[in-house]
Amino acid sequence: MDFSRYFIKNRIFAYVLTVVILAFGALSYEKLGKLEDPPFTIKDALIITSYPGASAKEVEEEVTNKLEEAIQRLGQLDKLVSKSSTGMSIITVSIKDNYDKNTLPQVWDELRRKVDSVQNSLPPSVYPSIVKDDYGDVYGMFLSITGNEYSYKELKDYAKILKKELILVKDVGKVDLFATQDEVIYIELNRDRLAKLGISKDLIIAQLQNKNIISDAGSVNIGNEFIKIRPKTTVDSVKDFENIMIRGSNSNAQIFLKDIASIKRDYKNPSSAYLSYDGKKAIAIGISTRVGGNVLNMGEALNKRLEELKYLMPLGMEIGMISDQAKSVDISINDFIMNLIAAVVIVVAVLLLFMGLRSGLIIGFVLILTILGSFIFMLALGISLERISLGALIIALGMLVDNAIVIIDGMLIKIAKGDGKEYAAAEVVKQTSTPLLAATIIAIMAFGAIGTLDNATGEFCRSLFQVVMISLAFSWVTAVTVTPLLGVQFLKSNKNKETKDPFDTKFYNMYARFLKICINKRWLVILGVIVLFVFSLSNFKHVKKSFFPDSTRPQVMIDFWMPQGTRIENTANILKNIQKKIIQIQGVTHTTTIVGKGALRFILTYAPQKENSAYAQMLIDIDDFKNLDRTISDIDILVKKDFPSIKAFGRKFVLGPGSGGKVQVKIFGKDENKIREYESEILKVFEKNALTKGLRTDWRERVKVIRPVVLDQVATLNGISSKDISDAIKDNFEGRTVGVYREKDSLIPIVLRAQDRIRNDVSSLNNIQIFSPAKGENIPLRQVISHFETLSEDDIIYRYNRKKALTIHADVHSGVANDLLNAVKPQIDKIKFEEGYWIEWHGEFRDTKKSQGPIIASLPLFVLLMILIKIALFNSLKKPLIIWLIIPFALIGVVWGLLITDKAFGFMSLLGFLSLSGMLIKNAIVLIDEITILNEHQEKPILDSILEAGLSRLRPVAMAALTTALGMIPLIFDAFFGSMAVAIVFGLMVATVLIVILVPVLYAIFFKAGKYEL
Repeated sequence: MDFSRYFIKNRIFAYVLTVVILAFGALSYEKLGKLEDPPFTIKDALIITSYPGASAKEVEEEVTNKLEEAIQRLGQLDKLVSKSSTGMSIITVSIKDNYDKNTLPQVWDELRRKVDSVQNSLPPSVYPSIVKDDYGDVYGMFLSITGNEYSYKELKDYAKILKKELILVKDVGKVDLFATQDEVIYIELNRDRLAKLGISKDLIIAQLQNKNIISDAGSVNIGNEFIKIRPKTTVDSVKDFENIMIRGSNSNAQIFLKDIASIKRDYKNPSSAYLSYDGKKAIAIGISTRVGGNVLNMGEALNKRLEELKYLMPLGMEIGMISDQAKSVDISINDFIMNLIAAVVIVVAVLLLFMGLRSGLIIGFVLILTILGSFIFMLALGISLERISLGALIIALGMLVDNAIVIIDGMLIKIAKGDGKEYAAAEVVKQTSTPLLAATIIAIMAFGAIGTLDNATGEFCRSLFQVVMISLAFSWVTAVTVTPLLGVQFLKSNKNKETKDPFDTKFYNMYARFLKICINKRWLVILGVIVLFVFSLSNFKHVKKSFFPDSTRPQVMIDFWMPQGTRIENTANILKNIQKKIIQIQGVTHTTTIVGKGALRFILTYAPQKENSAYAQMLIDIDDFKNLDRTISDIDILVKKDFPSIKAFGRKFVLGPGSGGKVQVKIFGKDENKIREYESEILKVFEKNALTKGLRTDWRERVKVIRPVVLDQVATLNGISSKDISDAIKDNFEGRTVGVYREKDSLIPIVLRAQDRIRNDVSSLNNIQIFSPAKGENIPLRQVISHFETLSEDDIIYRYNRKKALTIHADVHSGVANDLLNAVKPQIDKIKFEEGYWIEWHGEFRDTKKSQGPIIASLPLFVLLMILIKIALFNSLKKPLIIWLIIPFALIGVVWGLLITDKAFGFMSLLGFLSLSGMLIKNAIVLIDEITILNEHQEKPILDSILEAGLSRLRPVAMAALTTALGMIPLIFDAFFGSMAVAIVFGLMVATVLIVILVPVLYAIFFKAGKYEL
């Protein structure tokens, strides 16, 4: 069916359909989901297993190893990373990339079954493993609740009220509290009184559990009723604990618990995490968006609801904004929309300038129609507006007008030659629709590799392919339907039917003469281009290399590491002092300090640090993202000067997947001591390099351990086991949980421990009282202990795919990670490792290979498809070969563009080159198709055909390149798309010259054309 003729003859229907597309496109834009970054699935789950009292090595051998053995049988498994630390095993299970959010729940169910199957084989004192499959949840709205004059309990009570209200807000998926400070009932025993009265701690524990238990007393028949019997527990308040009666072995007198212990309600010490906002103690609320929800709508609804609930907030409490994804999305979307508008304005201005008012307005209108029509399909396919999809629209912008330019330019030429407008429209569409369709499909296929990439990077960038495919396909539809209709309606007619040569101008004559010279000197031209190509490639080594760029988010992360083993309270106190100094740095507006672990995942690319009392992180808001580097530098200098014993690593957020140091080297082996030796050797290489920043290892330092040497025979005679000794020591210092106190919906742990004066005195170890069942009384621990020895051991042991692996992380002071990698890698690779020990390079190096490898692997398929389409189009092998020979030379512009703008070559610039290839093929097809028509169909001499085709396609090819390049200018300054835009703009400028010169030259060579007479 000839759609152009149908639209021209049925104009009312055509215009109504156009208006409908415009209206529904605008409506679709409003309904499209709006995100800052595209969603990608975190395919990780955590297996957390507690093994109290065990060393890291014991945890690794007795718990982690057995769990990993079971998990390894999971067919969907990609990799295992385990952290065995004192008393805790944390295994990160990563699933293969080809599983998505729809199939993962089934995988997690199978994972749970694997974990459950091994529980009975774990040591008796190991707690049941917990599988956390919501590790990837993003809490886009992250709020702090502060109030120094309020207790943590009061802050938590208000937070719980907010949680119940906010979970009901539209589009809210989850609401979680963070750093809430759990309460504990502490029973602090008087050691001397216990010894005097002969009361064992086991007796006290039994009494506590008996008095604070819910038991089933059954039911009784009374008449026609069956009535429950429900005894009342004797502990209704903390005060009731004081009056629990205890019987001593040396006396028949009844003794109250308050006579031998002090009972108090307090916060758990040590805590697992502390939070402060602008130096004020705080707890946090994390709010996530439901699947398919609109972040902007949720943010607006949450802010409205918070305003409505202000009357519930106690005077003096405040809500702070740690992270507001809705605001970030709004700013990001608005910035991109402005870039899109700017790009449209630039493209339309270029069209008006070079194609005239009427032609420019027609193509500009078709461009807007194409964009709005694309929004309709994006809504139907569930594609949101975010960084990648909006960038894709800008990238495709120049290509969207290519087809319309060819149609309008063809009509102008035919009208100038005396043809009627309707005839001109029909003939141009008939002549060009098939090659334009083939060229459009090929341009789409240039992005196909990213569309089929099934890893996190592919998922992150998939909307790039989807939007380009939708918009380019729709641009072809509008080009062969609406464009000829508008051309017939609004282009000027050649009323006098005068036939004139449209190429008889100074510009066209100059091009014709230059092209003739190039064809006559064809081998010299080829040699010159090859020399330029080789010279450009030789300079590629000077181009910076990177994976994904850093974000312009006006917030920095500073990781602080105290010496391993530091108490969390000490870490928190040090961070208070650091915060007071950082808040004074110019441009710093807010600080959020998290001590003991990382925050909730508040943006997709943030990877929370696991629990460690020696760790703290500060999120620092600044007034302008341009000051990110300066702020990080100022903080580095401040910490080195005022807190030299602390390691601080400042960094920006990243745009895209990846975590940890940008340069990482893993040391594999069996023996921890040998691994530590290689660690020391490799660290020295990094330390000597001035580019190194933020050097750290995931095993951290070894820690001190006090080990009691038990007199086994004496202990046995006294009926004392090693567990009894461990319990006695724990009771004396940290305390032991012996039950729970029920209060409404809360279960508050009851912890037995010694009094403060004893607990804080390590010399009291020898005098710890331990009950001897054989003697029926408490005896000093020194009677069953010969002495205490101090050792050092690994507090953390990591394994990677079941092999011990210590990872050294490093970042770079200035430049890109590849600079540091290239400097240290040759030296480290020279280290001779014993058999059974080796290293692997990770970080950006591995991420880049992992992401680019599948793209490169899938390219042959798409290249083959492109070749087949071109062969089918031309029924020739030579013509497609000419087009493919042009593509590598586009690297000339890419290399010099990256060097001139000082942009790094990375994943996005690779995509830029792939998309550039599609654009070049598209334009080259149009030119070669015109030569084919003139030479083979109209039987004109080959030299005349080459020259006439070059003249007739010069304007559409140049205009397509110019509109694409200029339309990309706003993206050059974007952090994420900058390198891609540079690759396309500079590559296209050089490649366009190659198309209008080198394609005719190669055509002349391949088809043995003669020479022009000059």
